[in-house]
Amino acid sequence: MGEPSKLRVIQWATGGVGKAAIECVRNHPQLELAGCWVHSADKNGRDVGEILGTGPLGVTATTSVEEVLAIDADCVMYSPLIPADEEVIAILRSGKNVVTPVGWVYPDATNPRVKAIADAALEAGVTLHGSGIHPGGITERFPLMVSSLSSAVTHVRAEEFSDIRTYNAPDVVRHIMGFGGTPEEAVQGPMAGLLEAGFKMSVRMVADHMGFRIDPDIRTIQEIAVATADIDYDPFPITPGSVAARRFRWEALVDGEPVITATVNWLMGEENLEPNWNFGGRGERFEVEITGDPTVSLTFKGLQPETIAEGLQKNPGVVATANHCVNAIPDVCAAGPGIKTYLDLPLLAGRPAPHLAR
Repeated sequence: MGEPSKLRVIQWATGGVGKAAIECVRNHPQLELAGCWVHSADKNGRDVGEILGTGPLGVTATTSVEEVLAIDADCVMYSPLIPADEEVIAILRSGKNVVTPVGWVYPDATNPRVKAIADAALEAGVTLHGSGIHPGGITERFPLMVSSLSSAVTHVRAEEFSDIRTYNAPDVVRHIMGFGGTPEEAVQGPMAGLLEAGFKMSVRMVADHMGFRIDPDIRTIQEIAVATADIDYDPFPITPGSVAARRFRWEALVDGEPVITATVNWLMGEENLEPNWNFGGRGERFEVEITGDPTVSLTFKGLQPETIAEGLQKNPGVVATANHCVNAIPDVCAAGPGIKTYLDLPLLAGRPAPHLAR
């Protein structure tokens, strides 16, 4: 009996997540790269290995949606900077499953936009799964797992502490995240809206699955710290009075008191900030804490780079985000049609290094 055929994967976009996803596909014994859609014209027609800076892979990148959807493939790893419903619907209608880190972790089935995507998946007999890290794992999947160690839970907390200087996308840091501008610009900017949908889904997943009686509205809180002196950041100046740290918090409430909290802390280092925010002496990390009997906490290290230079070269959080999606592909392809969350799929796992795999 021959070897089982590999699942064929198309990578959609080759930013940091996309490049890491291709590496994970190459390392995965059940997957192979079948195609690649790219945004920029200068990548069009190039071998994907050239875009990655490795040897040729024999797969040519294209800017043509029609061309990439015509490829015979089982799944698309969809990781553009900004998702587009019509693109996702077109991919599903072409008969391909989708895994993605840009939404749909726990979508509201009554939302017309969600229903349109779910209907496209059902009609084509394929599956969509949203994943990632934060949201997409740290915020709901791992808290749910850890909560099984506790009883009489009163609070679930997931929190990120990151030095944003290691995020190698200065245009995003400046114009979308709002760093280096005025506090007023940052508050009115797109970042809170871009984050909000995903984090609210995570909070609702925890509430629904654990059975919390939460108030209908999830509270959003955002805070800003400004620079008190020039902060060293190569791509653009962080000058006194400009935005140098941001904190976003989403809280599910019962009778006005928080019971589930998801928080993002993004700092341009720990010096010259007002208010004087820092990482609490514990460095960059992700934390999950379940307050109950007993209270259980879990700290994730290694998802942030050791140094700024290392982060600009290869950010482990970006790589982990891609891996969390790619490692789900075999189970997503085997699942029934429709939108499937972590609650619908079996326990996902990584794979051994190729030289250690059976």
